[in-house]
Amino acid sequence: MIIVITGASSGFGAAGARALADAGHTVYAGIRATTGRNAPAVDAAAAYRREHGVDLRTVELDVADQASVDAGIARIVDEAGHLDVVVHNAGHMVLGPAEAFTPEQLAASYDVNVLSTQRVNRAALPHLRAQGHGLVLWVGSSSTRGGTPPYLAPYFAAKAGMDALAVSYAAELARFGVDTTIVVPGSFTTGTNHFANAGRAADTGVAEAYEQHYAGLTDQVGARLAELAPPDADPAEVARAMVRVVDTPAGRRPFRVHIDPADDGAEVVNAVGDRVRTEFYRRVGLEDLLRPAPLAG
Repeated sequence: MIIVITGASSGFGAAGARALADAGHTVYAGIRATTGRNAPAVDAAAAYRREHGVDLRTVELDVADQASVDAGIARIVDEAGHLDVVVHNAGHMVLGPAEAFTPEQLAASYDVNVLSTQRVNRAALPHLRAQGHGLVLWVGSSSTRGGTPPYLAPYFAAKAGMDALAVSYAAELARFGVDTTIVVPGSFTTGTNHFANAGRAADTGVAEAYEQHYAGLTDQVGARLAELAPPDADPAEVARAMVRVVDTPAGRRPFRVHIDPADDGAEVVNAVGDRVRTEFYRRVGLEDLLRPAPLAG
């Protein structure tokens, strides 16, 4: 299959791109600033391709820029002839008290975690809809439904927005024969760059006021999350989950897959929410939207 994965310079994205290429797929690792600060990631992908004999390619894809997204998807379709799978992986975490983030910072968090998927969808979905098959795989977060420690509010809210968008898209793409799966990683405090590269609140005065009553909370949250995870917690399992979903026959792919070493409860809550969704669609006579169907005609 021909696959594009966003945010593939590091973390889940880079691991997913390599795992999918290892599985025999043609993978375009979407990376921004390929000739600038992320040039080492491009070189690393090229080295992996040579060393492992896989079809792993890189494409300039800045998910914050519609022109960049349009050009990247157009290049993929032009080179490969079609596109089968879109993996929404790009995201960015922020840490700090919610009040200390400016509205502009919240908008930026929504932009990279939510609006980026809309840019990619508007560029890629016309191709998937026209061919009558495909897969949109969303890399979400257990924070949208599970235990949510404080000081991560802008990130949690944005990931919840992305999850809601994914759920709606699933129904709206079903009659075009396009599958949807939401992979739900829990907290991985090692092996990814989420915490190391997290953004901070701009209003330092407000942040300091909170520090008087919540001293050391940021470090405490990170430490406690690390304690919850078993010693063998492996972020590469998220990449392996991507491969399993992609390699599952169309129409039989799971709606959600949880990879949550800390077991924060998201799987339980999501199971209830997804069951309610299923029952409601049946009540209103839209049961066919729960599974993709081959495009008629």
